[in-house]
Amino acid sequence: MGIFREIFGPSKKEIWKSLSDQIGSEFVEGGFFSTDKVVAQVKDWTVTLDTYTVSTGKSSTTYTRMRAPYVNKDGFRFKIYRKGIFSEIGKFLGGQDVEVGFPEFDEDFIIKGNDEQKLRTLFSNSKIRKLIEFQPNISLEIKDDEGWFGKSFPEGVDELYFCVAGVIKDIDRLRALFDLYAEILNQMCLMGSAYESNPCVEL
Repeated sequence: MGIFREIFGPSKKEIWKSLSDQIGSEFVEGGFFSTDKVVAQVKDWTVTLDTYTVSTGKSSTTYTRMRAPYVNKDGFRFKIYRKGIFSEIGKFLGGQDVEVGFPEFDEDFIIKGNDEQKLRTLFSNSKIRKLIEFQPNISLEIKDDEGWFGKSFPEGVDELYFCVAGVIKDIDRLRALFDLYAEILNQMCLMGSAYESNPCVEL
């Protein structure tokens, strides 16, 4: 075990337990049908960090995700991810990228949404921009629910959803993600796009 730790560093379980202690959240050990997760309370919202694996037959990919259901007050939606080869193709094929008025930020990220003014208000928060910029890889969006094979939410409840390929074991990056969620949820309340109330959804 010591040799593997020297080669690969601390395990995900060790790092996530340490993260949980640092941010005052709950570490939930996985079982046969579930993975380890970190569950944190941000006011009345519950933010859950876990992993899931998608198998394509010959190979499989594990993803790190973070989810927080909340009551969406006005139907505001957005998606943000770093620019790359495939994002440029998406723009060429008609994907609409909204510029929020911060040139370096607009240069690095694709931002889409259903209310341009609210997008600019959200991303005018400098802490949100800095926390997003800190992530080397990010895909963050508001989802209606988790699709056919996931959780279905009550009417009016949406989910702030982060997902990237790979297992994140960088504790600073994970802490920044929890900070980002708290900042976005609070900002959306100030904007009139979220209620500061428990959506009564268990993931």
